[in-house]
Amino acid sequence: MRIDVLTLFPEMFESPLSFSILKRAQQQNIVQIALSNIRDFALDSYHKVDDSPYGGGPGMVMMCQPVFDCLDHVRSMDPEPGKVLLMCPQGKPFDQQMATELAAQKRLILIAGRYEGFDERIRTGLDAEAISIGDYVLSGGELSAMVVIDAVVRLLPGALGDNQSAHDESFTDGLLEYPHYTRPENFRGMIVPPILLGGNHAKIAEWRLQQRIERTQKQRPDLWAKYLQQSNPTKTNTNE
Repeated sequence: MRIDVLTLFPEMFESPLSFSILKRAQQQNIVQIALSNIRDFALDSYHKVDDSPYGGGPGMVMMCQPVFDCLDHVRSMDPEPGKVLLMCPQGKPFDQQMATELAAQKRLILIAGRYEGFDERIRTGLDAEAISIGDYVLSGGELSAMVVIDAVVRLLPGALGDNQSAHDESFTDGLLEYPHYTRPENFRGMIVPPILLGGNHAKIAEWRLQQRIERTQKQRPDLWAKYLQQSNPTKTNTNE
């Protein structure tokens, strides 16, 4: 997979992309990540990429021209056109299902904005899908882009080493993940559940599933209701 990021601050990505899973995935050619500075495509000597909004109002708005020209350049770097994503708090909520869908793409192009927002023609003219990582506002789209990159890359074959790891995690099938334990068996009076020590893998699997159900019911009743609905679409009573 190839991932391109259009941003005003490419240096913000240097550290996150240089550690752990993302670093190994790049070293093993599982993913290629390229950063492009939108400011490089400004037309004036001041590298201006924003302007005051028509109609008045606070803040500054990112201009069309630098973003469109930067995207044209990025697209020309690879024959695969790629799926364009606009990091935006008004976008479709990003979740594990979307991460899985994006991981199946050959190329992703992420646009990270700043200031008060994008000129609306950036939204409508680039055939981009706006996505949001949560119902809050950040200073820019860079952190959102990092979240999307991390969530997607770890789903690529070979990125985690053990491909089963991604399948057992929270949200993969609608339930939260089961609790984990490691040595020692007794730490300050807190005991590892005996069932995990017996070696009966069938019983362990049953226990883990029950833990996932109970944890989801308690911590995320919204997910539990959605899980029940998907498991039995004909039922409307989620209390059963």
